[in-house]
Amino acid sequence: MNLLLHSIEISPLARIGPGLVIPHTLGIVIGGGAVIGRDVTIYQNVTIGTKNGKDYRYPSIGDNTVLFSGCVVVGPIKIGNNAVVGANAVVVSDVPNDSIALGIPAVVKNK
Repeated sequence: MNLLLHSIEISPLARIGPGLVIPHTLGIVIGGGAVIGRDVTIYQNVTIGTKNGKDYRYPSIGDNTVLFSGCVVVGPIKIGNNAVVGANAVVVSDVPNDSIALGIPAVVKNK
């Protein structure tokens, strides 16, 4: 697959588990230190990266997680297993297992 044709930027240094699903490919960015678990779904315009150009620590995304359109997950944080990050949410702190993160900045709620 030609990633440039599909407007995806995935660093070859990112660690991605099996079963990644990207239903709509436009505008996805996955930074070099990102760790993505098994069976994760990522929708369009999602960014997984660092907080700024000086801090090169990246997020870790748990298994069976869904990242909805336009969300931003940045910094050395952990998104737990079976979590959901809502559309356009900006996640800058940890999200526990089986939770939903919504808003700017994201607020965590139980499923």
